[in-house]
Amino acid sequence: MEIIKLQEEVDQWIKTIGVRYFNELTNMAMLTEEVGEVARIIARRYGEQSEKESDKVKDLGEELADVLFVTLCLANQTGTNLQEAFDRKMKVKTDRDKDRHQKNEKLK
Repeated sequence: MEIIKLQEEVDQWIKTIGVRYFNELTNMAMLTEEVGEVARIIARRYGEQSEKESDKVKDLGEELADVLFVTLCLANQTGTNLQEAFDRKMKVKTDRDKDRHQKNEKLK
């Protein structure tokens, strides 16, 4: 699915179920909170911190989806077309890094 379709799906959900978008500052705070939940899972499941019993049932995919949902909300309410932005970013990264990672001895 294209990103723009995801943006449209979120917008439709907001308009029919969510009533309205939270303001941008609230969504930014929510995004930070969701990223923190992802960080907690990664630090405990894949990092060196021990995982508490209550953390073992947390679903990384669900938390990443929360990050994506709030990101899509912010894009919609700021008039950002994430598909275009992502396509531009991939071109920039490809042009800039096409040889960089291949030549990085640390990655071999």
